[in-house]
Amino acid sequence: MPERLQKILAAAGLGSRRECEELIRAGRVSVNGVRAELGARADPEQERITVDGRPVRTRALLYIALYKPRGCASTRKDPHAAKTIPDLLPASLRHLFPVGRLDVPSEGLILLTNDGELANHLMHPRYQVRRTYRVTVSGNLTDTAVEALRAGIPLEDGLAKAESASVLKRDPGSGRTRLEMVLTEGRNREVRRMFEALGHDVLRLVRVQMGPVTLGALKPGAWRELTQEEIGDLMKLRTAAAKPRAAKDG
Repeated sequence: MPERLQKILAAAGLGSRRECEELIRAGRVSVNGVRAELGARADPEQERITVDGRPVRTRALLYIALYKPRGCASTRKDPHAAKTIPDLLPASLRHLFPVGRLDVPSEGLILLTNDGELANHLMHPRYQVRRTYRVTVSGNLTDTAVEALRAGIPLEDGLAKAESASVLKRDPGSGRTRLEMVLTEGRNREVRRMFEALGHDVLRLVRVQMGPVTLGALKPGAWRELTQEEIGDLMKLRTAAAKPRAAKDG
């Protein structure tokens, strides 16, 4: 069955959907010996697809949950990082790409997949995918500050608003506050910048859930395959997210 070419390339482990679109734009992809254009479709079972003249081998779609430890970069390559996500995976899974990022000092749930279409839906701010964080900050975070998180914090790239925020524990002895908050945008260092604007340092930041997938009992550096139920829930999320756009386009 014909599929979008960038989706086939992403499933083959050649990068995210956007990265694969760039391969096509650069004229590096051919179908049956003819240079492909962006938007082209192909049948990987019936047609010969090449990148830089090399045949593309399709792979089964895989979905992984990983606990990114503190100090590890969430990209596939980073010359400045001591460790990156692929270092935590067996060779057979190193072609998977991370869905979104966590900065190096942060930790917690990272999803990895070769399903470029799903990754795009999960990462795009338009689709409002819920991300849940457990955050420990310095000082006594007041109820007024928590309400400000919900109302929205002005940042240089626009208002950043928590869908929900609640204090789990205030510890006057250590001078720390622990809370849980849910965001739906996933902007760069968004959580840290929100607390910086309120005058609090983030001491620990752990992402515990993304969409329907939770960190569960995973330990730092460990990974697991998603269950069929989790994969099904992600597919439902993708379908639901696509409906408004389809209606608008129609």
